[in-house]
Amino acid sequence: MKIESYPNFRLEYVAGGRIFISYFWTFSIFVGGFGFFIVGISSYLKYNLIPFFHAENILFIPQGAVMSFYGIAGIFLSFYLLSIIFFGVGSGFNEFNKNEGIIRIFRWGFPGKNRRIEILFFIKDIESIRINSKDAIFPRSTLYLKIRGMPDMPLDLTEEIFNLERIEQRGTELASFLRLPIEGLE
Repeated sequence: MKIESYPNFRLEYVAGGRIFISYFWTFSIFVGGFGFFIVGISSYLKYNLIPFFHAENILFIPQGAVMSFYGIAGIFLSFYLLSIIFFGVGSGFNEFNKNEGIIRIFRWGFPGKNRRIEILFFIKDIESIRINSKDAIFPRSTLYLKIRGMPDMPLDLTEEIFNLERIEQRGTELASFLRLPIEGLE
């Protein structure tokens, strides 16, 4: 995450869907879906379309039909993920402006009338910065703004999900910049 910080202004850029893991999963799901689809079609034709996919022993009903269905679903899912990357869904910035006393959270969505998502808060309405970390098989840490009278606002959801130290450092810097307490550090 790229951060620009000045005495009374801080700007954090958010990559959204344009991160390495999105490219990895898009490619992996497409290859897997395409493989399932080819095996399903090969079982229907009773001919191996790709030599190392031995589908002559697979009956089309039910195995081949199910594999074709899963293949089509995987291909469509990979195109959906590709559209997220292409349109930059979730990318944007977090702006903290002490001169104006506002926090602006901006994100891009899918094309349409609600493509631009912009939320404004007053700094005086922010109670604290909260770090939520979950220890599990896949640990995840998220930075939140705790806003008076509203649900907590996440500042990032996709980036740095495995790096608790970076999230804590960023949360500490942000709390220091805004002169707010920080919650969730142990």
